[in-house]
Amino acid sequence: MATPAKKKDFNKTPQELVTEFWDQFFVKKPGKVTRIFPRSLYETLLPPSQPQGVSSSRNATDSYQAAVKECKEKVKRIVKECERTNEKFTDPDFDIEGDFEVRNCLHGLTHDADLNEFFGELQELYDLGAGKGAKKDIKSRGVARSADDAPEAPAPEGSKGRREGVKAGWRETFTPGSVHRLDWIFESPQWTKDGYSSSDIKQGCDGDCWWLAAVATIAHRKDLMDKVCVARDEEIGVYGFVFFKDGEWISTVVDDNLYLTEEDYRHYYDEYDPTGKKARKHRKDKQTGSGALYFSQCSDPNETWLPLLEKAYAKVHGDYEAISGGWPGEGVEDMTGGVSAMLQSNRVLRKDKLWKELVNSNGDFVFSCSAHGYASTRGSMANGHAYSILKATEEVDEDGRKVRLVKIRNPWGERTSAGQGEWDGPWSDGSKEWTPYWLKKLDHKFGDDGEFWMSYQDMLDNFSYLYRTRLFDDKWTVVQQWTTVTVGWIAGYLNKKFVIEIKKAGTVVIVLSQLDERYFQGLEGQYMFILHFVLQDKDGKEQLCRVRPTLNWSSRSVSYELDLEPGRYEVFPKITVERDTSQRMVEDVVTRWAEENPAKLRQIGMQYDLAHAKGGVPDEDEIITQRKEEKKKKEEKKKSKAKAKREKERREKRKQKQVQITINMPEGSTVDTSGTGTEPDKKEDKKETADDKKEEEEKFEDAVEEKANDDEKKKKKEEQPKKVSAPSSSSKSAGDAAAGEGKNTEKKDGEKKEDTAAAEEKKIEEKITGDEKKQEEKEKVVEERKPTAAATEEVEEDLSEDEEEEEEEEPKIEYEEGKIPWNAVCVVGLRVYAQDPDVTVTLATPNTAEEGASLVMDQHAVGATM
Repeated sequence: MATPAKKKDFNKTPQELVTEFWDQFFVKKPGKVTRIFPRSLYETLLPPSQPQGVSSSRNATDSYQAAVKECKEKVKRIVKECERTNEKFTDPDFDIEGDFEVRNCLHGLTHDADLNEFFGELQELYDLGAGKGAKKDIKSRGVARSADDAPEAPAPEGSKGRREGVKAGWRETFTPGSVHRLDWIFESPQWTKDGYSSSDIKQGCDGDCWWLAAVATIAHRKDLMDKVCVARDEEIGVYGFVFFKDGEWISTVVDDNLYLTEEDYRHYYDEYDPTGKKARKHRKDKQTGSGALYFSQCSDPNETWLPLLEKAYAKVHGDYEAISGGWPGEGVEDMTGGVSAMLQSNRVLRKDKLWKELVNSNGDFVFSCSAHGYASTRGSMANGHAYSILKATEEVDEDGRKVRLVKIRNPWGERTSAGQGEWDGPWSDGSKEWTPYWLKKLDHKFGDDGEFWMSYQDMLDNFSYLYRTRLFDDKWTVVQQWTTVTVGWIAGYLNKKFVIEIKKAGTVVIVLSQLDERYFQGLEGQYMFILHFVLQDKDGKEQLCRVRPTLNWSSRSVSYELDLEPGRYEVFPKITVERDTSQRMVEDVVTRWAEENPAKLRQIGMQYDLAHAKGGVPDEDEIITQRKEEKKKKEEKKKSKAKAKREKERREKRKQKQVQITINMPEGSTVDTSGTGTEPDKKEDKKETADDKKEEEEKFEDAVEEKANDDEKKKKKEEQPKKVSAPSSSSKSAGDAAAGEGKNTEKKDGEKKEDTAAAEEKKIEEKITGDEKKQEEKEKVVEERKPTAAATEEVEEDLSEDEEEEEEEEPKIEYEEGKIPWNAVCVVGLRVYAQDPDVTVTLATPNTAEEGASLVMDQHAVGATM
């Protein structure tokens, strides 16, 4: 059902609504899981982290030599230990015998859950009445259950094909019958017979045709095969290999246990066989030789190098399912350390130039190819399938005309029961072009062996993609730099750039890559990143190339090869992204499978952590730990400041009380300011001081009021007019006498009153003066006890810091329920190969906004597809 539309708030402008939408769309703190497990769990296993901005520089073979040395030392230690214990080697990290029931060595982390979801959807189709069509769709989606399924339903090649396959229900489901050691399976096991050969290779039940095509591409080059298989002890049963991963060589070892198609005799049922004759016959017929193997096998019944190489390649990626589906160019890279570029055959501009590289007389390149289309086949060739290019040659026919021919091989090693797998056009086996002259000239023999010839033009017309891998020797120097970038929803060139400095003119190969997710399948997350870059000179005056992937879903890396003069050059990455919300987020996978399958999560999680432990890639777990420690320190500091502040306030209050007590105490009295008095005394002192203070205040108020009343009366009296009357003559003498007497009496009374008023007034003035003096003394004491300016500044600084800390704590954003905000973060690295020992690469940011703006004039990087 459609999600009901959110009610619109018409009190806001349309722009406000749009802005609010994007505020909710993006996560406020973008980040990436860079560590599945806490660092303390395997701190000693991880390589030391380099600070961001540091690049490694070494000869192209240095990393390889270090990996070979490590591998040989591992094999040597294992041989010594096995001799001591008198046991054959069993690989504890990839024990397919002990894991036979659990099947962690066969399937990926989320395999069972994905498969259950697929069949749940299939059941829904049945319930809706589409059962027949859904049932037919199982096989077409690639759920391989037996050896017969693999050639009929080849796995999709690309990385997006794997993701889309998971989404659509396409998963490799393996059901081997048993596990045994080489000396049990083979009558006379041998590592190789007559050396390595592409004709040895036959695909098994895994959908790894892309990788087998890569193996066949280099199998005719003994120097390249010996570079991969570096150490072994066949008696002990230990084999050592090295592979190229994310710019560095890694080593691994495996034991000699292999999966077989058939179960052991009487594995699920009991049958009477007292002499063991039936069991021996079952073993000889169904569990002996190369044909008994469940996965890839050599065409010779006793040759063992291919299944052991495949096992090692599956181990470093976690399981056999992880190597199902891919591009042959990537497989060649992983075994040679070269750089592959995908070419779309209908875009080739200079066919003669490509032909010269195909002929490849100096061995600098190897090639492979693949066919694609909407139909399952292209004539008799399988679509969605990889092939090896073994040889390109230009020969002269009987009439003197030049003919360009290419020898190609299908890793199946044979046609299917329907006759599919090989070319059936001109120059195919049995075609009219094969005269005795040509059979002898090219030393060709007809046979159902997966090999066939075709013309150069037919190859371009029938194979959609070519994979060209440049090889490097000790003349080359490689430098690389890794970093993490936040990828926005709108595509554009990033505000980070890589600066390359070349001091010697010559050929330079530039590779922009991301981490190979094949090593930690199930933990890829929801985002798929597509890489582009532009190369320009230091001044930005000339753009030397713009690079994009041939296919958006083949973007493990993009590369370009060109000749450069000495100088500084800049690489600006552009990363576009596709999001699939139906895929599980990394954090959800961890929390779920830590309970459901902890052993597999430990295996894949360690691969994830090791992949992200690169110089220049910040450790998000360490950053979180540092933030927690900083927050803890801030909280402790805040608590300490608050405690000190409270103590200071209490001291100030005590001092003020002591000052008040001192002011109100009678003269000659003393107060205990030491704070050592007893508690009852202190309480009594407080009570007496309060009472005295109240009494003094009342007296003072009464005196002030009395003085104010007297002044008012005196003023009114002065304002009254004096009444004068003329005395009579008859009473003048008496009146004079009486007046004289009254005058004397009034004078005495007036003087008495004046004396009393003067005394009262003097008393009031003395009181006021005394209080003013006390107040002045009090203010003086208080002023003396006030904190200094420095102390005030310190308090203000503490308060401002507290306010800043409060401001740092941003409010939590409430995201809309059911919607996951955008959080795309990519780990990306630039690798540069040059025949210049002083070549360097560093990470920087654009100098100006205009510099970055000049790169986004158009929306897409166009031009070269290499």
